[in-house]
Amino acid sequence: MLKECRSHGYFREEFCPHCGSEGKFLLNDEEVELLGRTMAGVLRHFPERYGLEMDAHGWVDLRDFLTAVQIRNRRFRFVRQHHVVGLIETDPKGRYQFEDGKMRATYGHSKDIDLDLPTEGIPDVLFYPTTEEESHLLMEAGLRPSDRKMVHLSATFEAALEAGRVRIAQPVILEIDAKTARSSGVVIHKAGKTVYTSKEVPGEFLRRSHRVEEELPPAASADSTD
Repeated sequence: MLKECRSHGYFREEFCPHCGSEGKFLLNDEEVELLGRTMAGVLRHFPERYGLEMDAHGWVDLRDFLTAVQIRNRRFRFVRQHHVVGLIETDPKGRYQFEDGKMRATYGHSKDIDLDLPTEGIPDVLFYPTTEEESHLLMEAGLRPSDRKMVHLSATFEAALEAGRVRIAQPVILEIDAKTARSSGVVIHKAGKTVYTSKEVPGEFLRRSHRVEEELPPAASADSTD
């Protein structure tokens, strides 16, 4: 669910994690899921279906988004700006931004978007989940986007494992020597709390991780890096 604490802002728990107050109720779990999926679809793939204009950097006017959602879904006629901003600010993966009355997704687009995301503060090592069969091919050919415009990389082994489990029970995790790759001209952007993106990563910067699952704490429920 989504709630708002008068002192500490939005949160997605029963009580404010900072002060323990019950807070003001905004959205139940089902509404969070449905509105979140709508946001993801509009901001990544099909703004035109909602009659919305997206600029070259992926920004959409929040008021226009609210109007479109209210018209298309009677259930969301109560939704106001603070509901959407609350979803953006509490998104566990940092997939969205809100600035100057506009909103956008920071990764996962099927459209050509110039996101102009930060390229500083990139970890020296990043991670990518794949299958046993594809791992050898990728270490030779490198990483390139398939159904997306960018390759999605994870900040930690654990995050890559979680992302990989969406598609396969036992993913193989590749390590990316991001420090050397960047010094060689590979551009990597910070796109979310644990997600980084690049147009491609040559195979020379990839190696199979030697970490094993037993070293990790129990995995959380599977969820995509999306």
